[in-house]
Amino acid sequence: MNYCSTRNSKLDKTFDEIIIEGLASDGGLYMPKTWPKINIDEIVNNKDITYPELATKILINYVGDTISKSELEKIAYDTYKIFTHEKVAPLVNLESNKYILELFHGPTYAFKDYPLQMLGNLFQYYLKKKDKNITIIGATSGDTGSAAIDACKDKDNINIFILHPKNKTSDIQRKQMTTVTSKNVFNIAIDGTFDDCQNIVKNLFVSDGLKKITTLSAINSINWARIASQSVYFYWAYLQASQFDKKVNFIIPTGNFGNVYAAHTAGIMGLPINKLYVATNSNDIMHRTIANGDMSLKDVKRTISPSMDIQISSNFERQLFESLDYNSSKLSELMKSFMINKKYDLKGKIHNNLKLYYKSKGINDELTSKTIKEFYNKFNYTSDPHTATSLNILSDLDNDDINIALACAHPAKFPNSIKDSIGIYPYQPKKLESMLSSEEKYIDLKNSSELVKDYIIKNIS
Repeated sequence: MNYCSTRNSKLDKTFDEIIIEGLASDGGLYMPKTWPKINIDEIVNNKDITYPELATKILINYVGDTISKSELEKIAYDTYKIFTHEKVAPLVNLESNKYILELFHGPTYAFKDYPLQMLGNLFQYYLKKKDKNITIIGATSGDTGSAAIDACKDKDNINIFILHPKNKTSDIQRKQMTTVTSKNVFNIAIDGTFDDCQNIVKNLFVSDGLKKITTLSAINSINWARIASQSVYFYWAYLQASQFDKKVNFIIPTGNFGNVYAAHTAGIMGLPINKLYVATNSNDIMHRTIANGDMSLKDVKRTISPSMDIQISSNFERQLFESLDYNSSKLSELMKSFMINKKYDLKGKIHNNLKLYYKSKGINDELTSKTIKEFYNKFNYTSDPHTATSLNILSDLDNDDINIALACAHPAKFPNSIKDSIGIYPYQPKKLESMLSSEEKYIDLKNSSELVKDYIIKNIS
C-alpha cells in the first residue's frame, strides 16, 4: 500500500514514511493510492473476533510490508487492553434499530483515545526501528490534545507540543492536558480559535527552518494512521448490532471531519453503509456545505460543544480530493481559492458526489441542551453535548436500517452543561476527580507561528 498527497497525486510514499511525516511537505494530506477491500462475511462469520483482532485485520491492509502481522497484532493487543470496558467500544440499544456506540472508555474518556493510543504505539515501533527522534505538533479544540498527550507521554524518541485555544475548551479538557508533568510534553495556550491553532501547525510543517532542526510529525486526524484506526470501530458497531441483512447509518458529530471520513473509508472498504449523517453545532460549515454547497467561512462561535467549534475542517480536503477523482491540480486550485476568498461554492459534480454519501443538520446550543434532557428523561441516558448533536438526528430517523449515533465523550467532561440540561451533575470517574486539583503546566502565547516555532526550538535544543 502506497500513498500520495491531496496536493500531488504523483507522490509515492510508504506507510512508515507517512505516519511519521503526518502532513505532506506540500501542505496536502496523505491518501492511499488504492482502496483495500474487506470481506465483511469473513468478519461476520468470526463470532469470537476481538477488537484488537478486528483492528489488525483492517490495519494490515494499510501498513504494507512495513510491519509484520504478528507485530501489528501485539501492538493492537497492547493498545486496547488498557480500555476499561470489556467490549472496548460497547453498543447501547435504545429501541428498535436505534443504538449508541460509546467511544469514551479509554484513558481520557473521549473517542480520540481509540486511534491515538494505537498511533502512539505505532510511532514508538517505527521510531525504534529507524533509530529516529520526532517532534509532534498538534492542535486541539478539546479532546485530541489530552488523548495525544496520554498516548505519547514518557515515550522515548518523542517530544509533543499541543496548541489549544485559550479559554475555549472546558476546564476538564484543559486540565487533562496541562496537569501532565512528563518532560516530553509541552502545552501551549494560543490567544485565538482552534482554526488559528490549526493554521499555526500547518505553517510550522512547511517551515524549512524548523525542519532543519527536527523531524516533525502530526497527531491530529490529518495523520492518515488516525483515520485508518478510527475506521475499525464502525465495523465493530455493525458486528454488535448483529443485523447482517440490513444496511447501517451512522450519525456523527463533527468538527474536523476526521470521524466522518473514517466512517466513509469503512464504507469504501466494504461495510454496508447506507448514509452518513453529519451533525454540527452552530459552527455549521459542514452542514451548509453538504446541504447546499455553501463552503463559506464565518466567525467561530463559542458553544457548549467546544470540540466542534471549528470552521476549517481539515479532513474535508480528503473528501474533496476523492470527489475530484484524485485530481490534485484541481484540488489545489479549489483550496487556494477557498483560503483567499474565505468561501467556495461547490456546484455540480462535487456537490452531487457529496450527497451520495452524506446528509447533515446543524444543532444549536438550545436544541443540544433540549436533546440531553429528552434522552435522559426517556432512556435514562446521560450524553455529553457533542453526543447530543448526533442523538438529535437519531431521534428523528424512521427507517428499517440500523441507526447508530456516536457517543464521543464521557458526560463528566462537561459537568456544567449536563447540570444546566438535566438539573444534576453527571457521575464523575475518580481519575477525573483527582485531576481537577492537580497543578497545571502550560505557556500562553499570542497567535503567531514565529513565537510557537521559537518556543519549540528552545525546548528541543
